[in-house]
Amino acid sequence: MPHDLLFDRRLVEKYDRPGPRYTSYPTAPQFSEVFVEDDYRGAAARSNRAVSPKPLSAYVHIPFCKSLCYYCACNKIITHNTQRAAEYLGWLIREIEVQGALFDDERRMTQLHLGGGTPTYLSHAQLRALLEALDNAFHFAPEGEREFSIELDPRTVTPEQVSALRGLGFNRLSLGVQDFDIEVQRAVNRVQGEEQVAALMAAAREAGFDSLSVDLIYGLPRQTLSSFDATLAKLIALRPDRIAAYSYAHLPGHFKAQRLIRPADMPPPERKLELLELTIERLCGAGYDYIGMDHFALPEDELCLAGQNGTLQRNFQGYSTHADCDLVGLGITAIGRVGDTYSQNAKDIAQYRQRLEDGRLPVKRGYRLSDDDRLRGDVIHGLMCQGLVDIPGLEARHGIDFGDYFAEALERLVEPAADGLIELRDDALAVLPAGRLMMRNLAMAFDAYLDGGQQRFSRTI
Repeated sequence: MPHDLLFDRRLVEKYDRPGPRYTSYPTAPQFSEVFVEDDYRGAAARSNRAVSPKPLSAYVHIPFCKSLCYYCACNKIITHNTQRAAEYLGWLIREIEVQGALFDDERRMTQLHLGGGTPTYLSHAQLRALLEALDNAFHFAPEGEREFSIELDPRTVTPEQVSALRGLGFNRLSLGVQDFDIEVQRAVNRVQGEEQVAALMAAAREAGFDSLSVDLIYGLPRQTLSSFDATLAKLIALRPDRIAAYSYAHLPGHFKAQRLIRPADMPPPERKLELLELTIERLCGAGYDYIGMDHFALPEDELCLAGQNGTLQRNFQGYSTHADCDLVGLGITAIGRVGDTYSQNAKDIAQYRQRLEDGRLPVKRGYRLSDDDRLRGDVIHGLMCQGLVDIPGLEARHGIDFGDYFAEALERLVEPAADGLIELRDDALAVLPAGRLMMRNLAMAFDAYLDGGQQRFSRTI
């Protein structure tokens, strides 16, 4: 385990409580329908008038899947009727055209992510039409200046299709593996062979993809230490550039699909911490660096380099090196951040379609940041991305006295500081090795909106 990450079971158990993931601040529960389409249009106009308008980023939500993964908490539509996807694509392209008209032509799109659902539910021709519409509306940056990624379900894609995706302009892939163990796969209705994953990764490397990322989930039904150790060994042998190891949140009261998991198959609560400790030991021992918030990367990967030079960012897609953009959310449920606002589209296709038919944007709710939000978000970003808050720099940017402004927050950090999670200095807050797994807990000290409402969030570790 590297020197900058320390797994202390006692502290992990003490601080493992519900809390936000801070892909935004304020977090999504603060979004409101008081924020309307005109607010979004105003934000886009202000972003164009900035002294140095930011480049553009887009998240495109493709909600369709052909089969149900029982653990999934994403917004998805399970269907074999491909006509529904064709109709959705038509409305999505309409939204792209309307959104693109809001932003100046001189601005370029440097980042694109297709998520789902299963983005490759769309055919090659449909994906090509989607990218052509995006390029026409938002003007792609040159090949070497952009990061275009797509999520893959290995069960649904062939090596030939992976090569075709590279031809469309994607240069990063994210593969959902979750677990290689057949008993675990059967328990969550997602059976896939490791040979499939290996073949796709080999094809991606041959096609010239810049980065390969693999998702794992620990805490799934029927997982054991020995079975997950075998999964980690197989994944390490494949050597993806990035690995995201997510903690499974079993909330059958909230997510209908999870009710299909047999309660008797669920591992005991202490097993998750054992699996987390195993994951850290195996991945760090294999040469991966811990970025934060479930993410690991090889030392030469851009995420590691960004962490070292202080340019690491965080947005709704997780950690990124291109997050200092105006993010446009496209498709149902998609969240964007443009200028000083967050916005989220309608959550069902009927409402999404109706708004577009009426000539309106499908924005359903959102939020405009206050000065206090921007200040607190700056602190939380420093903790989550750099593990450091430069107090003099923050005071200069926001015109405050840090000790006076954050007296209550600093009081909440006294106990974590005594536990060795964070160092409270006059010139900085510095996350310590034992605190790197508890960054969410440290950030919560600066969150003005929690007020005991943490139960709506997943556990922090």
